[in-house]
Amino acid sequence: MELDEQLKETLIKVAEFYDHRKVGDIGPLGFRRSTDLMTIFNCLGRMLDQRIIKPDETMFMDLGCGDGRLNVFLSYLVKKSVGIELDEWTLNKSGQLKAKLDENLKLNRLIEPPDNILLFHGDATDDNVHEKIMLKIGAPFKDFDLFYTYLVMHEEFARLIAQKAKSGSILMVYGLDKILPKYDGLQLLEDVSPMEGILALYQKA
Repeated sequence: MELDEQLKETLIKVAEFYDHRKVGDIGPLGFRRSTDLMTIFNCLGRMLDQRIIKPDETMFMDLGCGDGRLNVFLSYLVKKSVGIELDEWTLNKSGQLKAKLDENLKLNRLIEPPDNILLFHGDATDDNVHEKIMLKIGAPFKDFDLFYTYLVMHEEFARLIAQKAKSGSILMVYGLDKILPKYDGLQLLEDVSPMEGILALYQKA
């Protein structure tokens, strides 16, 4: 599937905006890492072709969304873009960053993010957080098709998907190298993993 040229230009601008504002090895959150959105952009063609992302249908959840950058990025392609973040300090940065992004997009006459982004503070493995999400958007955890995590806590989140997600749902794990982990209840999509040498996709049987 080919992206519309304006949408493609918009996604590149969003990726560049956030990639210039990464969390690294220094500062109060030095233990964290930011997803490289241009890497995700380079994966989009295959994910769209493989129907891993179905435009305006896919329900997406980032299980450790940080400042919500991936939620903003994928909001253009999914039905709902939900993020959960345990660190409130990090999550609080999301609004300020998105406001700056919106200004940037307006100046460049590009598409502003749709109104389908919802970010929640809490533990992504907590049933109470899932209940809050359901009450807010009317969708239980089992309605989500696509999940995302950085390599941190990947084992815990893989167990969560295996236990609570619907069959056919997909977990994206970012930050991998040559050795790809195995998870009980999930099957590695070997024909597409690892994308860009760093992103592996697992499907619940």
